[in-house]
Amino acid sequence: MPQSAEPRLAEQQLDLATLHEAVAAAIPDRECLVWRDRRMTWREVTDRTRRLANVLRAHGLGRRDGPHEPWESPHDHLALYLHNGPEYLEGLVGAHKARVAPFNVNYRYVDDELAHLFADARPAAILYHARFAGQVERVVQRLGGAPPLLLQVADDSGAPLAPGALGYEDALAAASAEPPPGVRPSPDDLQILYTGGTTGMPKGVLWRIGDLMHGPFQARRRDGAALTDVGEAVARAVRGGHRVLVAPPMMHGGGTWSALGGWCGGACVIFPHRVDGLDADDLMDVAERERATRMPIVGDAFARPIVESLERRPRDLSSLRTLLNSAAGISPGVKRRLLELAPGARLVDVLGSSESGFSVTRQGADARFALHPGAAVLSADRTRRLAPGEDELGWLAKGGGSIPLGYLNAPEKTAATFLTVDGDRLVVPGDRARLLADGTVEVHGRDATTINTGGEKVFAEEVETVLRGLPGVTDALVLGRPSERWGSEIVAVVGPADAPDDAALRDGCAPHLARYKIPKAFVRTGRTLRLPNGKADYAAARELVETSLDGPGETGE
Repeated sequence: MPQSAEPRLAEQQLDLATLHEAVAAAIPDRECLVWRDRRMTWREVTDRTRRLANVLRAHGLGRRDGPHEPWESPHDHLALYLHNGPEYLEGLVGAHKARVAPFNVNYRYVDDELAHLFADARPAAILYHARFAGQVERVVQRLGGAPPLLLQVADDSGAPLAPGALGYEDALAAASAEPPPGVRPSPDDLQILYTGGTTGMPKGVLWRIGDLMHGPFQARRRDGAALTDVGEAVARAVRGGHRVLVAPPMMHGGGTWSALGGWCGGACVIFPHRVDGLDADDLMDVAERERATRMPIVGDAFARPIVESLERRPRDLSSLRTLLNSAAGISPGVKRRLLELAPGARLVDVLGSSESGFSVTRQGADARFALHPGAAVLSADRTRRLAPGEDELGWLAKGGGSIPLGYLNAPEKTAATFLTVDGDRLVVPGDRARLLADGTVEVHGRDATTINTGGEKVFAEEVETVLRGLPGVTDALVLGRPSERWGSEIVAVVGPADAPDDAALRDGCAPHLARYKIPKAFVRTGRTLRLPNGKADYAAARELVETSLDGPGETGE
């Protein structure tokens, strides 16, 4: 049946635009956003987001109410083709104030990838940094159709204003700073999060903003209950005083969720000086200078450089209370050293996806995860919830209301991923897990990275975790390659280029892994194995394997 435009939940929900306005009215002069030499109050950010909303509305953009399917969007769409910075957050909030659905663009994409994304998302407007002007112009011409509204943000590239584009600052200056007339944002308004494409072409996940607020943005009371009253949410924001330092790129969910979740709690959001890549020295300098209290990171790709930076020059991180790690694991030794160097902080590992938000968490050195509210482990056939202690490798699932509607323009993929089990709607992104007798969860990894070797299933992430904990190994990715004997055999790409020899690596794995899980071959590299967001770059790893190892291997037993 078509999805109604009315709120689908019985309880009241918050929306981002309304809450942002209400928090700004309560704390107008408190610091809201810091980047380089720019310090903006809540009043100033509100002024700018209203102006952007009025620019979008003046060009006819908004929402068309009426019935729609869960894989359809009733909004015009705003592409955010930006590095981290004030304009990214202004784009998100300003779009919601205009009832336009924003979506993320991976700034690493080449023309073909960008054309695929824009053909699927159909942006009515593109907000982009000047350095991307040429690519935007080429892809827009290639797609044809009505040209989108182009808003170009000046940067240090020196690129001139593209033909037909509006300078972002000039457009804001010419627009009204009053709320857009006649616009009433709703919890039903959508925000689109495109997946990273690590398991196929990127898919646009359709999140209701009300579900994002009560899910990934964590607009909840201390007891876990959802905040449904604007006044109560504002009171919480007034009491808050967090300063959230966001280094992961906001073109991925973790960075966006950390920043907007911070704003929902009245926090000041801070960006490091460098935003086109990780500079750990810069990040730690900003953390010290701005007295950051919370900082999201992404696995060893962030943790190792941070540790090295702090070992070179210790900083005063006494204000730092929480390190929130997601999207990739941190090796045990690196985790221990990080906490030694930031002794007042707790490290929280969260596991989730673009489709589920956060599903499980763990703290400290614990290897097991605790289920978030609404999360469950389903049976292997995905027909029922497993009970604690059932000896079955199942699927991690998330329900509880605060999950997306589906995938944009993809009814079949929506039906395959969003299921109804025992009357409850759940999302099953593809992570395999086991529910232990004490109710904790043993996570085995994404099914897409599972390798079938000789009839045995091997989860790449399990082997990677062991390898990254070995002396002399800074990173590792594991994949399968064709084998006449095994069907697929396990191979590992490890860094650095002078990592220990094969025998030493196999010996190091032996106490922790069954024999069939130990890699049959190793490739060493000095190149990074991580994407800009810290996630594993399996495409690069496979290329290294294909160029370094000739033909199927038959080593080992």
